[in-house]
Amino acid sequence: MPRTEIDLPCRVERLSILDEHGELDQSLEPDIPDDFLLKMHRAMLSGRRFDERLLNLQRQGRIGTFAPISGQEAAQLGAAVHLRRDDWMVPCFRESLAETWRGKDPASALLYFAGYDEGGRPEDDRNDLPIAVPVGSQTLHAVGLAWGMKYREKDSVAMTFFGDGATSEGDFHEAMNFAGVFTLPVIFVCQNNQWAISVPRSKQTRSKTLAQKAIAYGIPGIQVDGNDILAVYTAVGEAVDRARKGEGPTLIECETYRIMMHTTADDPKRYRSEDEVNEWKKKDPIVRYQTYLKNKGLLTDKDIEGIEEEIKAEIQTAVEHSEKMMKDSGDPLDMFLHTFQELTPALEEQKEELSRELSERRQEADHG
Repeated sequence: MPRTEIDLPCRVERLSILDEHGELDQSLEPDIPDDFLLKMHRAMLSGRRFDERLLNLQRQGRIGTFAPISGQEAAQLGAAVHLRRDDWMVPCFRESLAETWRGKDPASALLYFAGYDEGGRPEDDRNDLPIAVPVGSQTLHAVGLAWGMKYREKDSVAMTFFGDGATSEGDFHEAMNFAGVFTLPVIFVCQNNQWAISVPRSKQTRSKTLAQKAIAYGIPGIQVDGNDILAVYTAVGEAVDRARKGEGPTLIECETYRIMMHTTADDPKRYRSEDEVNEWKKKDPIVRYQTYLKNKGLLTDKDIEGIEEEIKAEIQTAVEHSEKMMKDSGDPLDMFLHTFQELTPALEEQKEELSRELSERRQEADHG
């Protein structure tokens, strides 16, 4: 028998609407109300300034390590804006902007980064899972939620975020396969920021795109300019609409860049060049979006100055509120209450040691 070619849906599109020079493809421009365009701009700018303040606080020793989002604002927000309250968002560890859009109190984020687990607990009325540090594991959680929603015949969706490094993990492929087999309402949003800590994307896969990995699982995949919020908004909107209609999952690869470090425990200068970073800074998603809004007559430099002042005050309020919560937090010895019914000798020793140290600190404070 002769060899025959198998007909496969192997085409992968790339979507860009607003390029780094502010040039707009008007034929692809999404129809977004003016007030919502401005709301997204404010959220993006707030996310960037909050990121910068977090870095200052970390360097001052007032919070612990965290994963900066600078440069990835469009990829997060352009996706998260499509979620309803009954939808589920399943983040990894770099979605602080998406979380605050969904209603997370910035003071809670500060509390969490300072080492207080209470800050990582989503509010009862927010269908978001806590952050997931193990790379790629959250994709399976999103698929489970989507399966449950389909079983209950809801038109809700689950959206999960992850980086390019997660596409090298088995969890990601298991999640994609399961979602494809059962036609689940889940949106896979890959923030391809070019680096899995210190491993470049070129050393992770031979695939020309990450979006094409969807083809193997029989689901749609698309690559978008992740620094173009209009492109992200459009692609994710289409994916969410399909999922709500019962047409299954989508993989969206957002090509973006991590301007800062992987986490504040990382030194990116050891593995990437300043020239590379500077080239990506020219594609800044916020500057690009501001140019677009100015060209539409919706935003001026004076407007931006006013918004900057408002955001600065809001962040300061969140910092003060979080630090008050830290001072008013419960007894540190409570950490030993929920480990074992009867403490092991080692934990009992640690508890006694901490108790003595806390007592000594209180005495010093009383005589200080």
